[in-house]
Amino acid sequence: MAEAPTPLPPACPVCLADSPRHFMRVGASDYGRCDVCEATFLLPHQLPTAERERAEYERHRNEADDAGYLSFLARLSAPLLARLAPACEGLDFGCGPGPVLARMLRNAGHAVALYDPFFEPDRSVLQRRYDFVTCTEVVEHFHHPAQEFARLDALLRPGGWLGIMTCFQTDDARFARWHYRRDPTHVVFYREATFRVIARKYGWSCEIPAKDVVLMRKRPPPA
Repeated sequence: MAEAPTPLPPACPVCLADSPRHFMRVGASDYGRCDVCEATFLLPHQLPTAERERAEYERHRNEADDAGYLSFLARLSAPLLARLAPACEGLDFGCGPGPVLARMLRNAGHAVALYDPFFEPDRSVLQRRYDFVTCTEVVEHFHHPAQEFARLDALLRPGGWLGIMTCFQTDDARFARWHYRRDPTHVVFYREATFRVIARKYGWSCEIPAKDVVLMRKRPPPA
């Protein structure tokens, strides 16, 4: 007897469009796909526990003096810094145990607050608004991405920038073998089109200045 398909959520967890479809099963993991925003996502009942997430994050070793890692982060920091006015206030959202990007931005003259649910859990920083918010290797971990993008919108001042780095999903034929999918804490995968749908929802502009980097800007205040 064929195994019954795993139930899908009623709406896409990224854009909240109705009726996502089954996309692929890889081992014991089931993935859905939204035909509106083109996001791919692990089905909700298979999301990792907080304990498993933290154990995986604590294995990461991102050193502030690692030239390769600094170059990697510069793919986001360089185009973002080119767009910021002097002495802005920002938030590194999901900064992890070693907030190297925040240090790079501080060295460029900006004030940067930190938030991470495991390593910098001071939620008071989420009660303020900022000129920019960065999310490097973060959005693929979101269990409730629509809620998180609404939070990010609320964190931005008018005219503020949201800088995201995540590995874009492009080739369905390679998805099962894709290294990025194999990280057990990576549960939602975005295409360029996904970010354009999110940007339209909030009235943000959307630019792709480098591979796997997206910069979105909240509408500036009226002149």
